[in-house]
Amino acid sequence: MTAAPPLRWLAALALVFNAFTWGVSWWPFRQMNALGLHPLWLTGLSYSVAVGLLVALRPAALGMVLRTPVLWVLMLAAGLTNACFNWAVSIGDVVRVVLLFYLMPLWTVLLSHWLLGERISVRGAFRVALALGGAVVVLWPAGGSGWAALPLPRSLPDALGLLGGFSFALNNVMLRREAHRPESARALAMFGGGALVSLGLAAVLTQAGVAAPPPPLAAGWLLAALGLALWFLAANLTLQYGAARLPANTTSVIMISEVFFASASALALGAGTLGGREALGALMILGGALLAAVQRD
Repeated sequence: MTAAPPLRWLAALALVFNAFTWGVSWWPFRQMNALGLHPLWLTGLSYSVAVGLLVALRPAALGMVLRTPVLWVLMLAAGLTNACFNWAVSIGDVVRVVLLFYLMPLWTVLLSHWLLGERISVRGAFRVALALGGAVVVLWPAGGSGWAALPLPRSLPDALGLLGGFSFALNNVMLRREAHRPESARALAMFGGGALVSLGLAAVLTQAGVAAPPPPLAAGWLLAALGLALWFLAANLTLQYGAARLPANTTSVIMISEVFFASASALALGAGTLGGREALGALMILGGALLAAVQRD
């Protein structure tokens, strides 16, 4: 479905709102983390609100999700995406995390070949090489020898950023693979995954003493969590509105603006750094993402 020209601007603005939301989401997560509410608990609680609303409005979707095991893969992918990204930007260098998260062109090409049977074209292979080269540049250590000199993730935020980006690519590939399913069922699977995976991880980490339990009930953080849940729900609805009315490549290009919003806000507020090496890696990673958005294999 393509919108009429007057509505294309509205659809584009809807996508920009979504990109802005996720680009600056690190800030409220850090603020709530400072108040004692771990980002995994906050993510799980926020998505639980969305699940409740969706089940109330589309009760039949719950039965379809429970009866369709393939949608559980979508649940897992969406859940890991949100848990990893939100946790990573809450504790790590936001610019670095977002860049590693946006290695999606690499993962998407490989997963599309495996799950959708799509061939890996010369252009696709080039995008993979470009994105992988950017990751090597970003991860390359300043010094060290032997294993310490290898460009591998060396911190929890790095690992979470990489896993979150892989999960997001899997999420998108599964959405394409299961496009024939009702939209309400796919949406519930994604929101349900965001709630279940985050709450499950939060419970395990809390039991192990790694994460703090939620603070005592208080109107302040409960209202903040509810407001954040409604904000994220609105962002997801605007994504569906915009993506349904604009060509896929246009949607992809606009969504890359999330990197700009995240990097600009993090650099302005001291939550990220961008040296020469990171800048070069960013150009390579974002180059791969832009090529994936505009090229036709």
